[in-house]
Amino acid sequence: MSVPFQTAVVTGAGRGFGRAIATALVAAGTDVVGIARNEQDLNAVRDEVGTAFRPLAADATDEALARDTIREHRPGLLVLNAGATPHMAPVHEHTWETFSRHWQTDTRHAFTWIQAALKEPLAPGSAVVAISSGAALGGSLLSGGYAGAKAAIRFLRNYAADESDRAGLDVRFVTLLPQLAPATGVGSTAIAAYAKLQGVSQDTFIEGLQPAVTPALVAKAVMEITANPTSAPEYLVTGAGLRPNE
Repeated sequence: MSVPFQTAVVTGAGRGFGRAIATALVAAGTDVVGIARNEQDLNAVRDEVGTAFRPLAADATDEALARDTIREHRPGLLVLNAGATPHMAPVHEHTWETFSRHWQTDTRHAFTWIQAALKEPLAPGSAVVAISSGAALGGSLLSGGYAGAKAAIRFLRNYAADESDRAGLDVRFVTLLPQLAPATGVGSTAIAAYAKLQGVSQDTFIEGLQPAVTPALVAKAVMEITANPTSAPEYLVTGAGLRPNE
């Protein structure tokens, strides 16, 4: 599938959704700057897909990083995927630090990059795809502030799209809401906790998710969105594929 951007930045690119998205973009001929904290993970991606993937081991919440990366690489696409693995526990067993973890990582990094995209700004015709979660719609009983933090990303997209229109920037902002994905770190952690809560095996719990979301499906969704300049502002990603959230 053709992607109309020469360069993309993908946060959280070392594992899971981010790795799959970066791999798909490189396969489509796009140079990718992949950002994550773990240098070893990033180097493994580069070893797999080649030098069109440029690893950048850094904290994706860093405002200077976002600004400088946009200025240096002038990406046409930002994929905002970085996030923490949730601490799984009932609300009364969380501390404020564990409860607010995703506000300090997932939401903060989306805020940082969206703000940089508007301030620099990105070039006309660019796109920003923010990865939220299906939990933003239905909640997530055991993951503390995860669902609220992911819901805030949806609001940030709305605000940014309005500001882009107001300023005539022609920068597109889209949110993806993937359902629980067993083959990711976040997904496997959540599945273990919810299976225990329900008193079933993890295999039984996963059977109830079929057809399940995979990193490859999320990568395909990003490719479809970026190839379509008239895409909707928000999409659900399920095991059956991509559909607008209306």
